[in-house]
Amino acid sequence: MPGPPEFNIDFSSFNADPYPMLVVLRREAPVAFVPQLGSTLLTRLDDIAVWEKRIDVFSSHQPHGLMSRLMGHNMMRKDGAEHMAERKVFLKAISPQAVKEVWTERFRTHARRILDEIAPLGGADLMQAYALPLSGESLKDLTGLTNVGHADIDAWSQAMIDGIANYIGDPLVEARCNVATAAIDAAIDDACRRGPQTSRC
Repeated sequence: MPGPPEFNIDFSSFNADPYPMLVVLRREAPVAFVPQLGSTLLTRLDDIAVWEKRIDVFSSHQPHGLMSRLMGHNMMRKDGAEHMAERKVFLKAISPQAVKEVWTERFRTHARRILDEIAPLGGADLMQAYALPLSGESLKDLTGLTNVGHADIDAWSQAMIDGIANYIGDPLVEARCNVATAAIDAAIDDACRRGPQTSRC
């Protein structure tokens, strides 16, 4: 069975702004192997919606992929029963009932406090001043990592996102990702030492 057509891209321009090239790919080669990324890309939403469910063809299991190598063999790289076994561990904690009874009010409390801090400024960048602190504080509550700051959560998250998308193998990006995962491990260890009142251990 022949593989998908090969489609070459200029990686520098793609890395700076991928959207023009994605338009070309959707039009000319909606399924294509891109050697510069070492990956086969599906660029049409309808195709992705169908094929992401075909784990016999596109498995999440990627033992040599960036995520597995940098962050370990985690739930995002497991399929079927193996995936669900880990997912079930926390499903109850984020169920609609838990959101209604616990998380909604906690998140609203964070939102009100952050907005009160912004109000005297007369103006602010909503991403930096509101969205990032709110998401960070909310993740602290959800994970039990109340022993770190929301800026830590943001920095670690971004470093990991950059690391698992580091298809060109930039050693500095990989190093920042490794520092972030080590910092998260240390924060979890610290939260566990502090006891169940401050963690999910």
